[in-house]
Amino acid sequence: MDRREVRRAAMPFQILTRVASAVLLLIVVAPKTARAVEIVPSVGITRSVESDEVTKQLGLALRSTVVPHLLKSEFGGSYRSEKRNAGAVEAKMWPVTASLWLTPIPVLYAGAGVGWYHTTLEYRPSLGLEDQTTQDFGVHVGGGMKMPLAPGVALDFSGRYVFLQDQESRLVPQKFNPDYWTLSAGLALGF
Repeated sequence: MDRREVRRAAMPFQILTRVASAVLLLIVVAPKTARAVEIVPSVGITRSVESDEVTKQLGLALRSTVVPHLLKSEFGGSYRSEKRNAGAVEAKMWPVTASLWLTPIPVLYAGAGVGWYHTTLEYRPSLGLEDQTTQDFGVHVGGGMKMPLAPGVALDFSGRYVFLQDQESRLVPQKFNPDYWTLSAGLALGF
């Protein structure tokens, strides 16, 4: 791995660290008010339904209360990548999602949502194939649990299953199922 590849691989971690630091600073400095909005940076694991390989995922979500003690909305983004066809192609995905979570019990939530999935397939240079990028619509179902640590701070554990349309690759097999599941752990910071 050359320096440029190392920097590119470390970029999502640096961005997440900077955003989390800024949010923590705002929470410490900001006056205590009703915590109707949460920022949730997270790390997790994902696994494609067509693979046994588990990969990492980074995410950042913004949650807000729609109906107190009943319904929350969430807008989020994340990054994940996985190798396919014995490393001949790397799929990099940037999902941007919107979800509605039922919260009748404050520490548990469940729901569903929609998302826009920006996917790039990067082929091994020796194959002589041009990389391809697609933008797809998908849906997801999931749920989670929040464990309060202090006023305005909670551990957040969640899982979801993502349904996407079959995608095409320039390698055999030409079609593959991009559905995947993800489990993540985050820190819900309310303000």
